[in-house]
Amino acid sequence: MSTVIEQNVEARLVAAAPRMPSIPATLHYDRSDPFAVRMTFPAPATLEGVEVCWTFARDLLAAGLREPEGHGDVRVRPYGYDRTVLEFHAPEGTAVVHVLSGEIRRFLQATGELVPMGLEYRQLDLDHDLAELMRDVL
Repeated sequence: MSTVIEQNVEARLVAAAPRMPSIPATLHYDRSDPFAVRMTFPAPATLEGVEVCWTFARDLLAAGLREPEGHGDVRVRPYGYDRTVLEFHAPEGTAVVHVLSGEIRRFLQATGELVPMGLEYRQLDLDHDLAELMRDVL
């Protein structure tokens, strides 16, 4: 069984202009980092012309499908019946994208089959991580 799930999604960038261009994005989940998901935007879709990757909690994404969640750099909220809004806050500004909620649900279902929600801790090797920390200290 694979330990990584990647899913391409179509994001709609919310801009000052009425037109909302579609941009590609990739949702990524890795069992080795069981609490996190990443959303990556390719270089052509960013103002800086470099790939941009945001990492945030999987449970934030799941909770944001139902009600507004997040108080930091990443915020997620439902928008209408079939869309979810993701806000990415950085010192350079804020990017707001809409993604079809069904695409996010499919992604979360696949991640849940790999690592069930609430059981992420089972993927962690705390003894190994502690040993690594202690090795660096000694």
